[in-house]
Amino acid sequence: MLGLKNRRILSGIQPSGELHLGNYFGAIRQHIALQEENECYYFVANLHALTTIRDKEKLEAATFQVALDYLALGLDPEKAVLFIQSDVPEVTELTWILSTITPMGLLERAHSYKDKLARGILPSHGLFSYPVLMAADILIYDSEFVPVGKDQKQHLEMTRDIAIKFNGTFGDTLTVPEELIMPEVAVVPGIDGQKMSKSYDNTLAIFAGRKTLKQRVMSIVTDSTPLEEPKDPDANNVFLLYKLLATPEETAEMRSKFLAGGYGYGHAKKELLEKIWTYFEPARQRREELLENKDFVEEVLRKGAEKARAKARQVMQRVRERTGVLQFCK
Repeated sequence: MLGLKNRRILSGIQPSGELHLGNYFGAIRQHIALQEENECYYFVANLHALTTIRDKEKLEAATFQVALDYLALGLDPEKAVLFIQSDVPEVTELTWILSTITPMGLLERAHSYKDKLARGILPSHGLFSYPVLMAADILIYDSEFVPVGKDQKQHLEMTRDIAIKFNGTFGDTLTVPEELIMPEVAVVPGIDGQKMSKSYDNTLAIFAGRKTLKQRVMSIVTDSTPLEEPKDPDANNVFLLYKLLATPEETAEMRSKFLAGGYGYGHAKKELLEKIWTYFEPARQRREELLENKDFVEEVLRKGAEKARAKARQVMQRVRERTGVLQFCK
């Protein structure tokens, strides 16, 4: 998958809501595949989430849910390291040290900061310095590759700039990561036709209940072409979602129905609903089993944190030695 073997790969996901089809086809499916032949570190970014979530119970529940969902979708704790960001305190120590050499101009150019302000999120130091914590997340594990989509490239470019600045100041210490551009996935449209995103409240949640999922699928925006007339499948949100989940034969069959006419959007939505439900049925069953064994999930996260922290300590020792930050109590 993605042409890599025996490389250290890192990625994180914020616990900002239910995982949806856009998350899965845009990132999670690739993350799961990468674990087969690489050393993968995947973390739930609960410290990042503090910039927008101020409810203790909500953050705790969402953090556990993301870990649970990743395991249900196929992450194997014997092959990949799954952990919670806050279980590795070294990352916040590195964040401060990196912040001392990060130029203000670099942070001021961050697209994500401007985008969040435009969405009405109140400005804060955490929101502004978000890229430094993100850089520490990556650099603390000597990550070699970071999977990113085209809209996330700036994040990694800033991390590379910070690492290069640090190495230029204190000597060769930090691994400068490379971007792993995720393969182009056919657009994952939300129910309103825009890119599927929690920000737009247009998602189809992977583990939504049957009734809720049906309501969301049936509300997918379509045009007013009469039932009897032919329709363009490639301009239709229902078809674009269906072909992500269906076999080539099933996709060809729905395409022919659209082109022939006499096939309404209501029919297509019902087929999409069934396809989503059956596609994720094994994961749904696995998730139910995990819910009955939360001790197992907690143990996975505990062991994952131990592995991640062991690596983080090695990197921080190098950083302290290079910078002259003394440590007498270990």
